[in-house]
Amino acid sequence: MAEFGYRVDESVFARFPDYVRGVVVARDVKNGETPADLVARLREAEASLRSRLSLDTVADLPVISSWREAFRSFGASPSKFRPSIEALVRRALRGEDLPSISKLVDIGTIVSLRFLAPVGGHALDDVRADLELRTATGNESFIAFGSDELEQPSPGEIIFAEGDVVLTRRWTWRQAKHTIVADTTRFIEFNVDGLPPTSREEVEKACQETAGLVQELCGGSTSFSILSRDNPSMIIAHQ
Repeated sequence: MAEFGYRVDESVFARFPDYVRGVVVARDVKNGETPADLVARLREAEASLRSRLSLDTVADLPVISSWREAFRSFGASPSKFRPSIEALVRRALRGEDLPSISKLVDIGTIVSLRFLAPVGGHALDDVRADLELRTATGNESFIAFGSDELEQPSPGEIIFAEGDVVLTRRWTWRQAKHTIVADTTRFIEFNVDGLPPTSREEVEKACQETAGLVQELCGGSTSFSILSRDNPSMIIAHQ
């Protein structure tokens, strides 16, 4: 069984020393259309959010403003390039029913809404090189999901990459089509991101909930690790 590495580079921790990333790995899963009970959980998460928050104060929420400040630190305007958690929360608070896409994608959305933390899934079926969250040199390549246009990240931008192939631009902003989650996905990892005031304990709980929902609804086996400045790397065994 092949293995590949996964790490958060020191360049990230040098700027955000208390950042933690939970990595939930699931193997032999069966994705597919979301069952009615999971759609109901998605609607419940939306309703809970609307009962607690208002659209006009989203940017001031500490769990949102910390991501906005992080984006500004590497030159990305958070109003132009919204952090994924802010974009998701705003969409839900506008009263829209978030689209149900598939079991695995919807699980990530539900956990993200419940914990107000970015949760993003990447299919690993075709990943062969080491994965890394790091600052970009500007020489990497990126093709966004839904596009065929080749882009390059800005130097200093935080990216999630497989070698020099960017899987997510601007930390949690937009995902590449290379690791998009599909009905055929059998091997997946979820990134659960925590910037203060989100604590390590909250990230762990979000990982536990993600892993539990995946096993309940998609089968397979799951595990998770917490990456931090003191523990920046892990090994993922490929199928």
